Order: sequence, then structure tokens, then C-alpha cells
Amino acid sequence: MHAPTGSRLAAQCRICGTLLSGAVSVVYRSFGIRRSPRNPNICTRCGTHVEEGRLVEITVLFADLSSFTELTHDLGAEKTHEVVDAFLRMATDVLVKHGAFIDKYVGDAVMALFNVPLRYDDHARRAVAAATELVSALKTLGAQFELRLQVSVGIATGYARVGRLGSDDTKDYTAIGDVVNLAARLQDKAGPGEILISEASRAKHAEDFPDASAEQVVLKGFREPVITYRLHGDRAKPLVNDAPDGAAEQTKSLGAIIFGILGAPCAVATLIGPLAVALGAGGLFGLAGALAFLDQSIVRVPVLVIATLAALANLYTVRQARKLRTASKVPEHLKTMTTLEKRRTLFVLIVSIATLAVVVFEVIAHALIH
Repeated sequence: MHAPTGSRLAAQCRICGTLLSGAVSVVYRSFGIRRSPRNPNICTRCGTHVEEGRLVEITVLFADLSSFTELTHDLGAEKTHEVVDAFLRMATDVLVKHGAFIDKYVGDAVMALFNVPLRYDDHARRAVAAATELVSALKTLGAQFELRLQVSVGIATGYARVGRLGSDDTKDYTAIGDVVNLAARLQDKAGPGEILISEASRAKHAEDFPDASAEQVVLKGFREPVITYRLHGDRAKPLVNDAPDGAAEQTKSLGAIIFGILGAPCAVATLIGPLAVALGAGGLFGLAGALAFLDQSIVRVPVLVIATLAALANLYTVRQARKLRTASKVPEHLKTMTTLEKRRTLFVLIVSIATLAVVVFEVIAHALIH
């Protein structure tokens, strides 16, 4: 996986608000929470499974470095590897900036998905904007290597089933459907520096391509000729990118840090994480056990303070989880609580309230005695 190096990555996970950069992000990384390598605008916990196993409208983009065979013959294996690696890193930066999910790299080609796991109404437009920028950026990269580098791009919009294939590892997450095959075939038909887009992709934002003319192409694996639109990257009108950085960042508060550690807003790790349950149980039963032996000890007050803070942290986590469930950015199928989630939430609420009740009782009783 070619890690993005661009500076326009989101500072926080677009789904749960986990801090992904800055000094505080070290706290999350110590708990194994970091940027997703395939969509660096979200964290590894939210990851791909927010759309696991669903039929989703997506836009698929294939971008391939032109004349790869000739390049290998002229430059040799070592130099070719250097050029292709630089191309794929640059392509990743550009695609991620426009909201893409990097599906895979195949040799000198990259496949990207738009509209999963983060939803964008203008996903087709974003794909074309990314492709246009990619064609332009390749000129600069070519000048760096003193080569004439060009890329051919195919873009298609349609429905596909998204999920993991062959294993339970999130790195095997991909999309299956005719739209994927169409995008790949369009890329095969695109010439160097050209972007071939499907009729469905163009129809979503026809006003952005007033000069694009329709043409019919015969594609391998498709029974009927397909209508497509050919854009020349060096002459295509640049499209404005209005996010993901256009979206307002969530507040970088202590509460966000607490929720990032104790909560997990995704389909696999529930909104109320196991750590919150353990903290609640440890806070209540640990407090009860400690007070039995520390009635007159100087550490009694610190124990009460720690238990109170733990209970308040859990109550905040429950409140934030409820808030996230109602947010528009959370997919509909995650808004209904499972039986496990309901039990965890109820347990955390009960032990947190009970802990606070014990603390209040101890403070009042100690005050009356003295």
C-alpha cells in the first residue's frame, strides 16, 4: 500500500471524530487506532466495514500508466520501479484528496472507489475531478524524471456489492458488479492523457461537460455497444473540489478523545466498546472493594475522584454514541442497535450511575461522621 503523502488529509476521522494527526493522535495509536491506509480520511476502526455486504451506488475509477511495456524496456527494472512507485504514490494522494477509497494496485494501475465508505452525492463528479488533476500532475512528475508520462483513465457509475472477498481481512475489501468491469474496459479504450467516462457518470453532472460528445464503443465482455464520453485531460475543464476538507472539523476536545478510546462507531466494533464495559465494571466493583479497606486512608479521596471520572467518561461515551447514531453520515443500517449493543449500553449506564451514587453516599456519610 502506497501511503498518501499529501497535506490535505482530514485531521479527524470523518465518521467518529477520532484525531488522526497531531500530538494527541499518539494516544489513539497506543490503542491501535490510526488512519485507514486505504481511505486515510477515516480511522482503522470505522474502516471499510461501514458498508460491508451492501449493494451501493458507486463510481469506479481505473488509472493506468501508458506505455508501461516500452517504459520497462527502455529504463530497466530498477528505474521503472522508481517511476511506477512515484506515480502510484502521486495518484494515491490525488485520489484520496477527492474522497476516493483505494481498492487495489495492479502493476502500474490503480483502482479506486468513490462513495464508499464515505458517502458523497457528487461521487461521479469527484472521480472526474480526480482524473483531471491526475493527468495534469503527471506532467510535473514526468518532468522530474525527464520522461513523457501519460495516464489513461476509465470511470463508470453504477451499483455494486461491496465487501470482503476470500478472507475476513479488511485489506480484501472490494466491489463486485458490472460497473467495475465497465470502468476497467473504458480504461482500456482510453488513449494516453484521455479520460473515458460512462453515460451514467456523465448524466449525473452533465452541466460540467457541455463539450463532451457521445460515442459508441464496443467493449470486451459487453454484448451491446456502450455509450461513453471521451475527455482529454489536458483540455478538460478543472472541476472544483468542495470537500472532504470543505467539511467542518469536529471539535478537538477532551470528550472526543474519551469517546475515541472508549467508543467505536462501526459495524464490527460496537458504539459502546468493550473497554467502556470493563471500565464501568472495574470502577464500580473496584470502588466498593477499595472503600471497605480504605475508609481512613489518605488514598481514599483519589480513589473516589478516579471512580467519578471513570463514571463520567462512560456516561459521556453513551451520550456521544447516541448522538452519532442520529448523524446523517452514519449509514442507516448502523442506526439500529443490536442486542449486544443494547446490553452493553444498559450495563454501562447502570454501573456508571451506581458508581456516582456510591461516591455521593460516601462523601455525605463521611461529612456527617466528621
